[in-house]
Amino acid sequence: MALQLKDIQAPIATEMMEFEKKFRSFMKSKVFLLDQIMGYIVKRKGKQMRPMFVFLSAGTTGEISERTYRAASFIELLHTASLVHDDVVDDSNYRRGFFSINALWKNKIAVLVGDYMLTRALLLAVDNEDFDMLKIGSEAVKEISEGELLQIAKARNLDITEELYYEVIRQKTASLIAACCAMGASSSGCDKDTILKMKEFGLNVGMAFQIKDDLFDYGTEEIGKPLGIDIKEKKMTLPLIYALSTASYSEKRRIIRIVKNNSNRPKKVQEVISFVKKSGGIEYAVKVMGDYHKKAVEILYTLPESDFRNSLEQLVQFTIDRSK
Repeated sequence: MALQLKDIQAPIATEMMEFEKKFRSFMKSKVFLLDQIMGYIVKRKGKQMRPMFVFLSAGTTGEISERTYRAASFIELLHTASLVHDDVVDDSNYRRGFFSINALWKNKIAVLVGDYMLTRALLLAVDNEDFDMLKIGSEAVKEISEGELLQIAKARNLDITEELYYEVIRQKTASLIAACCAMGASSSGCDKDTILKMKEFGLNVGMAFQIKDDLFDYGTEEIGKPLGIDIKEKKMTLPLIYALSTASYSEKRRIIRIVKNNSNRPKKVQEVISFVKKSGGIEYAVKVMGDYHKKAVEILYTLPESDFRNSLEQLVQFTIDRSK
């Protein structure tokens, strides 16, 4: 039977409930419009996997403390700010089945809301003198921005190599999960080597997480989003990059031409999906995802066994088993 998040959450169930209350209080604003939007954001929260990574990392490496709640809030504010800004950049009207902030309140307000949340996160750390966590979080913001810009710059020519793809997803996705695990460890009072170890663990989890996301585009067993979204947006992901690397020159040119000029035509998108499947692109991406998963678990096993560590291992498994 597939793992359920509520079962994985068991060792930190009380902390997660308390976190929700604290997070709501951190989101409060005296400006009515802002408070209204913050309330809307809180109501449509996702799986909250990132705060789970923070709490489980803290429990695995030491003691969950008041600083852990601040670390989880910092991460959730930072993550939500990046999603709000992403929806503006992508001109997206929906997020997790709800209207996006920019769809309801327009781009200008969405950008300012994202800025407010990002600043709120930074002030939460500064006001409490959590400078170690501030450094980890600020580095993640820098990485995410660079990763997005690198992807946009390369998408124009569709010339992303496998190495460049790994660099993009390391910055865009893995850096934030690495920050979750490093901040969780930092809040628990453990030593610097353990914090670095947890950061490396989070990076490997994040890489596997993003590759899983990219596989959804090709409709592997469990479909979590409509097929071909990345292809329509001209995003070069690992299954397609690998398939192109094994294709003949003429076949490669034909597929790139479709992605460049016909990605809005469902039949043509299906052609690309079929090409990737025939070329072994899916199997290759699954294998790479498995390698990152294995590295993450190996790092985890260097830490003492506990309920927290077991749940952290299950959460990693969940990231590659999930159906959306």
